[in-house]
Amino acid sequence: MPGFRRLLYSRFSAQWSDGVFRAGLAGAVLFNPERGADPLTIAGGFAVLLLPYSLIGPFAGALLDRWDRRRVLVLANLLRALAVIAASAAVGFGVAGMELFVIALIVEGISRFVGSGMSASLPHVVPSSALVTANALATTLGAIVAVIGGGCAILLRSLFGAGNTGSAWTTSFAVLGAIVAALIASRFARGSLGPDSVDEPEDAFVAVARGLADGGRAALAVPTVTAGFIALFAHRASYGISLLLTVLLLRYSFHDVGFVKAGLPGLGQLAVMAAAGILLAGFSTPRLVRRFGQRRVVTCSLLLAAASQAGLGLPMRLPTALAAAFLITGAGQVLKLCVDSAVQRDVGDESRGRVFALYDTLFNVTQVVAVAVAAAFVPLDGHSPALLIVATVVYLLGGAGYLLAVKRNPRV
Repeated sequence: MPGFRRLLYSRFSAQWSDGVFRAGLAGAVLFNPERGADPLTIAGGFAVLLLPYSLIGPFAGALLDRWDRRRVLVLANLLRALAVIAASAAVGFGVAGMELFVIALIVEGISRFVGSGMSASLPHVVPSSALVTANALATTLGAIVAVIGGGCAILLRSLFGAGNTGSAWTTSFAVLGAIVAALIASRFARGSLGPDSVDEPEDAFVAVARGLADGGRAALAVPTVTAGFIALFAHRASYGISLLLTVLLLRYSFHDVGFVKAGLPGLGQLAVMAAAGILLAGFSTPRLVRRFGQRRVVTCSLLLAAASQAGLGLPMRLPTALAAAFLITGAGQVLKLCVDSAVQRDVGDESRGRVFALYDTLFNVTQVVAVAVAAAFVPLDGHSPALLIVATVVYLLGGAGYLLAVKRNPRV
């Protein structure tokens, strides 16, 4: 399947660029000796990463179901390269606060647009019978490539320095991945990535405005998608709380334990453990779904995440936090793969882009809200057992909601 390989390589390049940019920005904002970081600053950083596509997602979905997706992938990656250059320059000149966040919002907004375009294009390069496996491979390896990009940024930071100038040079390397992704996407024939048909009014503004409502109706009409959304709502909210606490603990409380490091290197090790969980999920999810069915797999994933949150997160020790990252991220990836496959399999091509856009919008907003609420209560050192208990309960409530919703389709 040469088309699948080409789309995969373009995804790898784009996600490597994402990893470099996000790690470079994290180093510049959260672990920069020339800047300070408190819970609200960290919450703002999460908003930069997650809110952009949440704001434009409903409109982007309609555009992905209207415009040639091959052209979208090429132009969006090139625009992202320009935005990365602007963000790197801002970091180098010491720009902080809202000005830096706005530039980073633009970079991440374009990145989210690219990601949804690739997801909506996947059914055009693989047969429907191979969607689950292809999606698991693309999503899993792409996430690992993003982690590798983050590791490259940490290495570059050690070469260029931890201050504003070094952070700027580090972040600027994300341009390379964006340009390569655009070049690879340009090799697709026009129209080969869809949409096959356009279920849109001729007026583009009306089509854009209708994206959110259409995506919502299409998602609600499919029980597997609706139930999966509930499960992922719970995961995103709980994961956001624990991630905020972990970053604060790494910055202010944790200390090196042998080869296990605190600070930005510790965040890199945390990302490696999360990537290992994602890798395991990618290889095991198709087999688990075939053997046990999607309902059991999703339910057990939520229970595993809740148990890991309580059993490994509550001790608030660096080694157990790494183990929790492995299990919780792996469980979350299983959930995501199940929902992605349900959307790709059960939602028509004329609505698929809008559903994926709605998908990102709702879940990113959920995580940002969870982080913001937690930031209002968490102490600077990150020690808050009460918040981790809340996160555990959220997983359990998500499992109950999923089982109620999936009853609409007992064959799952």
